[in-house]
Amino acid sequence: MSILSTPSTAGVPAGTDPPPPAYDGTSPFPDDGPPSVRDSAARIYVSITAVIVVLPFVGLGLVGWLLWGRLVHPVDIVLAAVLYTVTGLGVTVGFHRGLTHGSYRADRPLRIALAVAGSMSFQGDVIGWVATHRRHHAFTDRPGDPHSPYRYGTHLWGQLHGLADAHVGWLFRNEQTPPDLPHARLRSRGGTPIAPDLLADPDIRAVSRAFPWLCLLTLALPFGLGWAIGGSWLYGVTGLLWAGLVRIALLHHVTWSVNSLCHMIGDRPFRTRRHDRATNLWPLALLSFGESWHNLHHADPTSARHGVDRGQIDPSAAVIRLFERVGWVRDVHWPTPDRVAARRT
Repeated sequence: MSILSTPSTAGVPAGTDPPPPAYDGTSPFPDDGPPSVRDSAARIYVSITAVIVVLPFVGLGLVGWLLWGRLVHPVDIVLAAVLYTVTGLGVTVGFHRGLTHGSYRADRPLRIALAVAGSMSFQGDVIGWVATHRRHHAFTDRPGDPHSPYRYGTHLWGQLHGLADAHVGWLFRNEQTPPDLPHARLRSRGGTPIAPDLLADPDIRAVSRAFPWLCLLTLALPFGLGWAIGGSWLYGVTGLLWAGLVRIALLHHVTWSVNSLCHMIGDRPFRTRRHDRATNLWPLALLSFGESWHNLHHADPTSARHGVDRGQIDPSAAVIRLFERVGWVRDVHWPTPDRVAARRT
């Protein structure tokens, strides 16, 4: 990731980075400097991203064609629901609330299992995912945020452009967040690596390296299970389409909607930092396993529960509670009434 361009470096001591430009909350973000990786590496990165983003859409097209002939089986829907739940909770409980924010401490087998399940969501390797999300919290909705819908300003065209960019466009910019090097924009963290805890964890490093194989596994499982349960290769193909590609596409867009819609549409009952416009968006609550109670999350990032008000469904918090009761997690950061009240607007 490159350093923000600035109009002048006068007065900056040698060997230090210039301060980032001031941000007024409405202007487009300053342009970044040149990519910090070779052109060939950038092309490979964009190509892999395109496959990850486009492949599930190909699956949707195939499913549409198959549905024209009514070729769908109950086993496909069951497999899709089960794998959506397992991989989705791997992202929300494992990647997000556990590894990114430290909302609880998990026993080693559970920590590994959640990291594997999250990796099977096709959303990137676990260390890269965590590094990017920590950067998002360090610079929410201001220069440095990897996927803010306010990147292009607050006028109408800027908002429309920003919404599309925050949803999926940011994935095609070669703006990786190095987890192993001090990041120029992370001065609030004292110039330390953004994910030193994960880099020091051999289990998580192993899961991160295994990401390509876990992507193959997340497609092979529904094919193999569909064939085994249905008794023919045709069941395997429909299982791959519904419980593989369509399931991945749906989870992708739900996750990306938290990045985009949950910073533009919804309620903001809790105070967040300056320029942070995270919102609560109830229609996404169930599909996102409680992640769309995004305003409280940004007001209190380490809280294990995001939906704290009456009627706010938070399946991820319920799963963490279950893990706590069976003794698999500890030191859970549950919100208290006083802590919640102190953050209300």
